[in-house]
Amino acid sequence: MYTETTELLDRFMATRKYTERLCAPLAVEDFVVQPVEFVSPPKWHLGHTTWYFEQFVLKDNVEGYEVYDENFAFIFNSYYESVGAHVLRYKRGNLSRPTVDQIKAYRNHVTAGMQDFLKGEIPAELRMIVEIGINHEQQHQELLLYDIKYILGHNPLFPAYDNTFAKASSQDFEQCWCPVSEGVYEIGLEHGTSGFRYDNEMGKHKVYLDEFALSNKLVTNAEYLEFMNDAGYEQVLLWHSDAWDWLKETGIKSPLYWHKIGGQWHEYTLAGLHQLKPEAPLMHISYYEAFAFAQWKNKRLPTEAEWEIAQAQFEWGSRWEWTESAYVPYPDYRKPAGAIGEYNGKFMVNQKVLRGASIATPDKHSRPTYRNFFHPPMRWQINGIRLAK
Repeated sequence: MYTETTELLDRFMATRKYTERLCAPLAVEDFVVQPVEFVSPPKWHLGHTTWYFEQFVLKDNVEGYEVYDENFAFIFNSYYESVGAHVLRYKRGNLSRPTVDQIKAYRNHVTAGMQDFLKGEIPAELRMIVEIGINHEQQHQELLLYDIKYILGHNPLFPAYDNTFAKASSQDFEQCWCPVSEGVYEIGLEHGTSGFRYDNEMGKHKVYLDEFALSNKLVTNAEYLEFMNDAGYEQVLLWHSDAWDWLKETGIKSPLYWHKIGGQWHEYTLAGLHQLKPEAPLMHISYYEAFAFAQWKNKRLPTEAEWEIAQAQFEWGSRWEWTESAYVPYPDYRKPAGAIGEYNGKFMVNQKVLRGASIATPDKHSRPTYRNFFHPPMRWQINGIRLAK
């Protein structure tokens, strides 16, 4: 008989296998590279998503369970300060040991332990921790693709990760503005909503919105080229003060992964380096750039409340899309007790919300209320721009 526990086990196993499929095209040398602090080596992702289940499920809930290696908690804990010390993020690339094979053995060990554990009766509180672990690993699957792309995209040979990987989606429909009436709306989710949800999506609350309209299309590469050709990166009045300092410090003049070769713009994709497709949705720009482009177009970025209300009517979201909203707690936000409370709440400062999903998002991982968040200068995530007016 197919039970709720069986379903949880099936989803756990499917998630673990998908992470391994994402790593299948990599050479062993690719697993260790960390070009910059915010990119983690692929083998670290394999170890960290395994450590989560050992630390929060198996270690204290399986009688007689022995931790696979006492050193692995120090290596693979990411930021859970209440759990113990951990390697600083920028040092993850120094870990030539444990080897890739040793981490795979660790992963297999913990996966087998979880399989046995999930065949029994599981209390509701532990079930939620397993659910978080599954969704946590799905988040890392997306981050894994971002990091792989950054690693290979900064190799001067521009090697392809997978020649068959999904190409940029087209938008073969007319651009129009989708209006939303002035009024009081509700966003977010009720505490206790069925199905998995992150704590930062709770609680449901009212917002007042003036009349507005959102574009049904994402900004394209061609539109952004117009901005660049109009010296958008040199027009100081388009940029925030912090953004202008960032431009002067970095010298950035184009989106991440764009390269001008022989007078033609090219873009590095997970399928390799290809000539830029003008009609494809723009990707890999910072909030700073998204804001400046919107200013140049005499438009603006939507707030996350506007995005959520409009999405409910028009069902879009094919890239993570920058919003104008700061990542802050909703009214009646409740941070979970213990180490799990470090998952979202501690990051609610100095970041901007993105809404939607991307070609790297695992199936069924996103939803209209999902709140992603990154610092304004970050560009390695697969994102885009939807304009509001």
